[in-house]
Amino acid sequence: MKLLIYDHDGQLVELEDVSAKTLMLGIRDAGLNLTAQCGGCASCGTCHVYVDNAWQAKLKPPSELEDAMLDVVEERRESSRLSCQIELTKDLDGLTVTLAPGSAFE
Repeated sequence: MKLLIYDHDGQLVELEDVSAKTLMLGIRDAGLNLTAQCGGCASCGTCHVYVDNAWQAKLKPPSELEDAMLDVVEERRESSRLSCQIELTKDLDGLTVTLAPGSAFE
């Protein structure tokens, strides 16, 4: 599976042969700067990403828990999602996201 990630500096990083279960794990396994403090429990919002418009309809809608957590993240947008809640399936090959402000490990 291939993922296209725009990092916090706006640089495009192409991840090839991703085998992680979730987007958050794929990003972290690649060594990109993503805090993901809670480790994927949808309880911190520090894995916040913006999903490219072309991919939004292909994702399952956010759960009530994810939506509530997104209410407290920095700079929420219509395309905001928690990367820990996006399960990677073959239908998402080529998924493009941008790491959101507040998700960098500082």
